[in-house]
Amino acid sequence: MFALLACNTTFYLFAGTLSEALDATAWLTLLALFELETGFDDCFRVRGAATAVRGVRLAAIAAVGAAAVGYGYQNEWLNTVNTGLWIAVVVLLELEVRNPRAVVRHRATCAISAAALYAALAALVLVWAWRREWFDAYDALLWLTAFAMIEMDVLQISRREVAV
Repeated sequence: MFALLACNTTFYLFAGTLSEALDATAWLTLLALFELETGFDDCFRVRGAATAVRGVRLAAIAAVGAAAVGYGYQNEWLNTVNTGLWIAVVVLLELEVRNPRAVVRHRATCAISAAALYAALAALVLVWAWRREWFDAYDALLWLTAFAMIEMDVLQISRREVAV
């Protein structure tokens, strides 16, 4: 999955707009950081590593914001909405990772929020397909699949941590 997303990012770097290249690179960076932090948590307890990760994360977040502004400026409203929805997904995912007990207490609200966000993102895949923007539809579906898999992993980890 990660390799396919890296290929898509490379495509946007060479054949996309500046906003698309910035957006794809930033999201791939955020995904890699998330995977590293959740998979190798002990490595990031070292002060220097944690600070470096935080700095890279902030730069990637700034790049996502800049790409969203670029999309709006270029009247690419589907991409603008898509970026806003993904930001909401990441905020929810961060909540699930950083505060699993709150997620368990508000399980229904979190589940409904996640379902609504993923449904809206799936609707965008269909809109891109309907508009015959095949690569955008494929790319959106790939990201949707990747984050759905991450969401399932995070929920399993959260349940285990709360149970302990």
